Amino acid sequence: MRWRRCAGPPGFRSFDRLDLIIAIDGGAASGKSAVSRRVAQRLGLAYVDSGLMYRAITRIAAERGIDARDSDALTKLAQASDVRVEGDRVWVDGVERTAGIYDTDYSDALPLISAVPGVRRALVEKQRAVGRGGVVMAGRDIGTVVFPDADHKFFLVASLGEKVRRRSAQMRKRGKSVDVEAMRIEVEARDRVDSERAVAPLRPAPDAVIIDTDGVGVTEVVDRIVASVSAGSTSP
Repeated sequence: MRWRRCAGPPGFRSFDRLDLIIAIDGGAASGKSAVSRRVAQRLGLAYVDSGLMYRAITRIAAERGIDARDSDALTKLAQASDVRVEGDRVWVDGVERTAGIYDTDYSDALPLISAVPGVRRALVEKQRAVGRGGVVMAGRDIGTVVFPDADHKFFLVASLGEKVRRRSAQMRKRGKSVDVEAMRIEVEARDRVDSERAVAPLRPAPDAVIIDTDGVGVTEVVDRIVASVSAGSTSP
């Protein structure tokens, strides 16, 4: 694979291969969404935050009164719903549901619904469909399940303290009050549930590049990923 040089903003690159897939995984508040968005911009690829699909299904389930432990009803909901993600925006059955998608009202149900095998199967199908044609996709199982043959795989890690700091900053930016201790419990619990679930557990792919983001700015992480992709893509 070789780079195709073309006009664009500083740092922009494009590819001869339009179906290039870059998987960027990590736990809660590991920085994967912010990093993935900027990597996609730098490389001229589409960006998808796969986690928005799970948040959308969780929100719709709550609105319809579906219990977070009713796996059959949740699976049918995920199968029947037309969930579409573009970057940081999500639509369900043609209606945008981005506003309020990170509300803490759904935080307890999210890891439970995300662990339902039928829900994951249904959403993985949708994620694979949206990734056709080239994508930088952020998630928790992109490199292991969604795109196990992705061209490039990265797994971001951070300490619990750093994750809590980032998540708290995100919530304050959205105008939400933050209970730091509650946030710590939530982040720790989400990673534990995701790591221990039977289906598609949170873990790096064997061939993923692991990046510790503690004390490292987004730009530096993006630079490292772009350099890694560039080095791999210029090989004959």
